Amino acid sequence: MSDAHSEEHGALVKTPKQLITVVALAFIVPIFIIALLVSYVGGTTRTGAGTDASNPQLIEARIAPVAKIEIKDLANKVAASGDKVYKAQCAACHDSGAAGAPKFGDATAWAPRIKNGFEALWQSALKGKGAMGAQAGGEYDDQEIGHAVVYLANASGAKFAELKAATKEATENKPAEEAKK
Repeated sequence: MSDAHSEEHGALVKTPKQLITVVALAFIVPIFIIALLVSYVGGTTRTGAGTDASNPQLIEARIAPVAKIEIKDLANKVAASGDKVYKAQCAACHDSGAAGAPKFGDATAWAPRIKNGFEALWQSALKGKGAMGAQAGGEYDDQEIGHAVVYLANASGAKFAELKAATKEATENKPAEEAKK
């Protein structure tokens, strides 16, 4: 019985040729499986961000937020109207009265502010006041903010004259002149 038992549980590899075959297959079969998996994964069409890295339009879209250059011709710029500046910059708060902003056309709320004069309103708009942030240095220049102040105040009962086109030199010297007063 001991001979039958040893035959039953004997070694699978009985000759040196079988040993060499098993060792070679132990290396070749896993490499073959890995190569098949790589070709399967690499051969599928990918979707999602960065999948078509060499497409020029996609490259341009990826770098656009960083590489955007905007040149403005300030010397020949036509000043935006008070209505346009108001709608773009001021209406968000002054139409709804958000954060305590006096509403557009509310003569009662604007009366004490109008009494202080155009210059005080303009400086408040440029420098900010209360919850309103400073508007100077934004998309619109100081003169355009002035147009919006005139538009907003006149809609609420003021009789401010429209601003005349100012030269760059006059606009730069204005704060210095006001400081002398």
